[in-house]
Amino acid sequence: MISGEGIKYSLENLKKNKGRSFLTIFSILVGIATIFIFISFGLGLYNYIDELSSSSSADKILVITQTAGGFGISSITLNDSDIDAIAKTPGVYEATGMYFSAAEVKNDGELKYVFLISYDPKKDMILDSFGVGAEQGRVLIPGDKKKALLGYNYLVPNKIFSKPLKINEKIEINGEELRIIGFLEQIGNPQDDSQIYITNEQYEAMNPDEESYGEIFARVDMNNIEKVVDGVERNLRKSRNVEEGKEDFTVQSFNELIEQYSGALNIVIGFVVLIALISVLVSTINTANTMITSVLERYREIGILKAVGARNREIFDIFLFESSFLGFIAGGLGCILGWALASLGGKILDNLGWSFLQPYFSVYLFGGLILFAVITGAISGALPAIKAAKINTVDALRYE
Repeated sequence: MISGEGIKYSLENLKKNKGRSFLTIFSILVGIATIFIFISFGLGLYNYIDELSSSSSADKILVITQTAGGFGISSITLNDSDIDAIAKTPGVYEATGMYFSAAEVKNDGELKYVFLISYDPKKDMILDSFGVGAEQGRVLIPGDKKKALLGYNYLVPNKIFSKPLKINEKIEINGEELRIIGFLEQIGNPQDDSQIYITNEQYEAMNPDEESYGEIFARVDMNNIEKVVDGVERNLRKSRNVEEGKEDFTVQSFNELIEQYSGALNIVIGFVVLIALISVLVSTINTANTMITSVLERYREIGILKAVGARNREIFDIFLFESSFLGFIAGGLGCILGWALASLGGKILDNLGWSFLQPYFSVYLFGGLILFAVITGAISGALPAIKAAKINTVDALRYE
């Protein structure tokens, strides 16, 4: 353990060489700040995923055509007979189809292209999956004709249209005038917050040639969800007359979709953190180089310290403390810089409509990265400290 005098000596030396100390600290804090930013955003996404997995979407399954990807652009269709086959499966409480397509939307001479989604208000699993309600007005109810429910961004100037829309205002969708009955709460990404919702009945009236649902939702017993998915697949194969392994549809639970997303997120975050760790490794080499230079510059000084009674262990502790202290300062400043940049990034993303992409700040993140920086500094200073401790006193005193 380093003594109080040793600490004072080390701090005075770092102050005397403040230019070199600053560059060493800066090289480490850049890597620490980078890791902080990406881990904080990663933690934010993991929290968002946890909220989804524990929300009302957890008891849903989704059926889409395998080749169409849910957009209805192939000859493969999903129809009412498929809904009946799904609904008859043990463990399925209810099933419903939804349509969606790109739509041309006009208001006050402005033209935009967005997604138009329809659902059966009697079996509202779409909004339930998002966990949102009406920000203004109301949601769709059975029997709503020539009415539309709009996403949150239609309330914000210059997000979709230059002026925000209002309840009871008319909006033209694919040449059809519909009255706005409500606006949804913010979901957190521009696409979802720009969508327009109508009833299935209205969609079929506007698209009489439509032959296929875009997706089929089903609410199921989440305690036996794997067994229910197997049952749905079996019933659909029988209903659609396809063999196992040659299915033209895909059945997925929301938990499976979330797990796939989590897996992809793990890879991305891991790759980015690896790049940041390479930056820290370069900083470690730079710190080691700084400490070696410090040992060479203080060769005679070390000899004097030994001549007046300093032991090898004390010399080792002095140099190890210096490198560890530089790591501690770099870790603290790196966390502060990372926090500031992550907070700024979160605000910018929120203003751009990506409110679900928010950083999460944990005490463990701050503490862990500061500790990591201290250990990094200690490791980089260990070899120079050993070298300093082994200096021969007589040779050091003769050194010019």
